Amino acid sequence: MARLTLTAFLTLDGVMQAPGGRDEDRSGGFDHGGWLVPFADEDMGRFVTEVFDRAGAFLLGRRTYEIFASYWPRVTDLGDPIASRLNTLPKYVVSRTLAKADWHNTHLVGDDLAETAARLGERPGPEVQVHGSARLAQGLIARNLPDELNLLVFPVFLGKGRRLFPEGGAPTAYELTGHRTTSTGATIQTYRPTGPAEFGTFALPE
Repeated sequence: MARLTLTAFLTLDGVMQAPGGRDEDRSGGFDHGGWLVPFADEDMGRFVTEVFDRAGAFLLGRRTYEIFASYWPRVTDLGDPIASRLNTLPKYVVSRTLAKADWHNTHLVGDDLAETAARLGERPGPEVQVHGSARLAQGLIARNLPDELNLLVFPVFLGKGRRLFPEGGAPTAYELTGHRTTSTGATIQTYRPTGPAEFGTFALPE
């Protein structure tokens, strides 16, 4: 049974929109694209390679699919740890509007996230991975569907932009299962859900 994992690049205020380029995603008037680039280093690259090495398939939102499909097929180096996976492994795209998907081994799926996650979880292989895909990621988290979150948090505040964590959904507790820090000050944290969140009160002693 494959696990569903989600990897996201975040600012300190939780923004995940357009980390890799100025024009990557200007929706909503976002003009801070490319905020991750000054912090990219070998430590980050090493972790991302480790993640892609575990991939068995990918689940993507429409916008992220289009961004990836415009770039990665042009990277033809078979030794590239990211391109070699994205260009060959199955890619499942959640979209109501995309009529066709021409990138090799791409499949359009419906927008019933629980059904899609359950069906993909029956695949053999270690992981079905979600990368970027803000709206898809929000929908999955709100339904408590990811088995693991990889959050790469970079030391920059933007003040606007699409964020990862949605309003609503069931309060959920997580266990920290891995953490490291990069040379540029980013933190990489891996979490797995442990069940419903618990609550209490710091009561004064009587």
